[in-house]
Amino acid sequence: MMTPQFLWYIPNTVQPGHRGDDTTSGWGSIEYSTELARTAEAHGWGGALLGTGWGRPDTFTVATALAARTTTFKPLIAVRPGYWQPANFASAAATLDQLSRGRVLVNIVSGLDTPAAYGDTTVEPAARYARTQEFLHLVRRLWTEENVTFHGEHFQVTGSTVSPRPYVTAERAHPTLYFGGASEAAERVSAAEADVQLFWGEPLDGIAERIARLKELSEQVGRRHVPLEYGLRITTVVRDTTEEAWRAAEEKVAKLAADAGEIDTWMGNRKTAVGQRRLLDLTERGEVLDTCLYTAPGRFGGGGAATTWLVGSPDDVAAALKAYRALGITHFVLSDTPYKEQTRRIGDQLLRRLREA
Repeated sequence: MMTPQFLWYIPNTVQPGHRGDDTTSGWGSIEYSTELARTAEAHGWGGALLGTGWGRPDTFTVATALAARTTTFKPLIAVRPGYWQPANFASAAATLDQLSRGRVLVNIVSGLDTPAAYGDTTVEPAARYARTQEFLHLVRRLWTEENVTFHGEHFQVTGSTVSPRPYVTAERAHPTLYFGGASEAAERVSAAEADVQLFWGEPLDGIAERIARLKELSEQVGRRHVPLEYGLRITTVVRDTTEEAWRAAEEKVAKLAADAGEIDTWMGNRKTAVGQRRLLDLTERGEVLDTCLYTAPGRFGGGGAATTWLVGSPDDVAAALKAYRALGITHFVLSDTPYKEQTRRIGDQLLRRLREA
């Protein structure tokens, strides 16, 4: 099994209060974004996922600035095919990858944002996933081939050669392509073209079921690449003791409940996304699943990676994450708020235990 990869999360927003973070100033500034990235770098994280969405700072621009101000930090750059053309993105990402000596990671997002705001007219799920598959296929070809000609339903290029190429090492031919999604269409895209399938915080049995299905799908779609890898994107509420962690988690949920009905930064695409519905439905199975998977946040507005939380002492959460690793998870994207404080705490207290394993 490959060496596990541990990434943090930087929300990349100009608005304070993201998922309860109490930092009131600096959001969106190069100084504070750099401080968050350097804190992650100093406390053991390989890099961080940068949040994306219309109305936030442009994710690729922020990633470029952070790569220039750090030395080992790897930005996991979230991008949408409806926002980028594949040839433009392949060129931009390859350039940044060369300049940063191979530190670019890419998270392809198919979910709806506010497509009309940036001129995207493809909104039906089937069309979006078909477009995403073409995007992944074409970007990979542009990174590894010359004089590429491709005429698909959504994208076309003729005689296209990206220069410079991505930064190549013995371990990688191009930036790693992450992708998430729980619908059948999304899983077929991952099985065919992604490098890493990202899961949200489902219980162990749900993750095991999905990994088995993705392995079968990889054979069905005739996967042409190295075997698909798997990642977990989840909130981790870690404190010095189990009791302190659960007290903190319950206080956070109480705040969520008190704020219910107000403008909510946790919401996400709660009504239509298959993966989100899977998480919200977990509350029917119980408030705590497996050893320490807390489902209550989803009842009070928690969405996406904040719908379920792993809660406990460093040993508790490390044991839970090791159980996911035993299923085949090798990429972990963790977070909690306040972001800067928890970057240090979880990096210092949790990553050592996970790497020792």
